[in-house]
Amino acid sequence: QVQLVESGGGLVQPGGSLRLSCAASGITFSIYTMGWYRQAPGKQRELVADITSGGSTNYVDSVKGRFTISRDNAKNTVYLQMNNLKPEDTAVYYCNAHLLTIDYWGQGTQVTVSS
Repeated sequence: QVQLVESGGGLVQPGGSLRLSCAASGITFSIYTMGWYRQAPGKQRELVADITSGGSTNYVDSVKGRFTISRDNAKNTVYLQMNNLKPEDTAVYYCNAHLLTIDYWGQGTQVTVSS
């Protein structure tokens, strides 16, 4: 049984930081591309960042220089360090594991940026 369990979301003031974690089980974690997506109310889900099995990273333009994705294959965990958060980063953040035509999703964690 595949499980992706996100944690680390919450309420933060503009300019603050959060670190999201996603612990995976039931998959050979190291061979999957791992990604973080987000969905704001009334908007489509969008890719925020992903990291390949080889460690190559990709970011949506709006988070470049502020967010950092990383992975620890020994812990089957992917992280998203989010700095200088803005109100427009408010969304439900989802962890994704992707391999060829396979996609697994976590249940999501809420991130709210507000003063």
